[in-house]
Amino acid sequence: MKVTVVGAGNVGATCAQLVAEKNIVKEVVLIDIKEGLSEGKALDLWQTAPVNQYHTRLVGYTNDYSKTAHSEVVVITSGVPRKPGMSRDDLISINAGIVKSVTENIVKYSPKAKIIIVSNPLDVMTYAAFTAARKPKNEVMGMAGILDTARYRAFLAEALDVSPLDIQALLMGGHGDTMVPLPRYTTIAGIPVTEFIGSEELDAIIERTKKGGGELVNLMGTSAWYAPGAAAAQMVEAIVADQKRIFPCCVKLDGEYGLQDIFVGVPVKLGKDGVEKIIEVDLNEEERELLHHSAGAVKNVMEILDKMHIL
Repeated sequence: MKVTVVGAGNVGATCAQLVAEKNIVKEVVLIDIKEGLSEGKALDLWQTAPVNQYHTRLVGYTNDYSKTAHSEVVVITSGVPRKPGMSRDDLISINAGIVKSVTENIVKYSPKAKIIIVSNPLDVMTYAAFTAARKPKNEVMGMAGILDTARYRAFLAEALDVSPLDIQALLMGGHGDTMVPLPRYTTIAGIPVTEFIGSEELDAIIERTKKGGGELVNLMGTSAWYAPGAAAAQMVEAIVADQKRIFPCCVKLDGEYGLQDIFVGVPVKLGKDGVEKIIEVDLNEEERELLHHSAGAVKNVMEILDKMHIL
């Protein structure tokens, strides 16, 4: 069994490493457009196998998608970060073109692959990949909710001095400032989080979660990679091992939550067929309004992309 990671930057390399260390597939292929980068990182990672005790073979190739043939899952991390002087429209245009090209190459050699998008802006890039792939909607999804939820849980664990393993939480909506954390669905060992923390402190953690990516950019001067790579690897594992895990992922909605033809984060069941079920949780009026507001923000960017006639 084979998994391909497209993009050998920090996020892609981290994802490839963690998938390899899980020992759930025979081979992990790294692909990048930069000559020698994927080959070098794959070789470096393969040399950790004796130390970290895994046997998954890691190999890298420069722009040779024939080597990705028959992949079970493909993770796409390709794209450029927003640079000074670059407008949002510029970023959308460049990355949509990259994601479209990569997706078409992947589908050519692995028509049955489940595709996980990590490229930003994530919700709209998932839409771009779905359009380019011409595959059933259960086979194309975006990684955002797992990352956002992980940040939320990490911040709560720090504030409450408890293990993050005991915290369960759900976030929905777009990946960004309009995401919708749901305190009603946040528990610690099954106990509602409101039993542990006041509303003011909880609201501050929610706001920090919404700006979690920006906080890291301000600290490091670049985007995060450990947590995004780990989140993508967890999705790969759920699919490859048919774990039936319940995760928030970016998927296409066709009537669920009263939303039509939109790509946003909602809870789903992940297994060997990809998104095996979209789960509709009961939202109160305020939560539903926030979700629709977030979906509206995503829809606006989708319409910007449509007008560019890239897809």
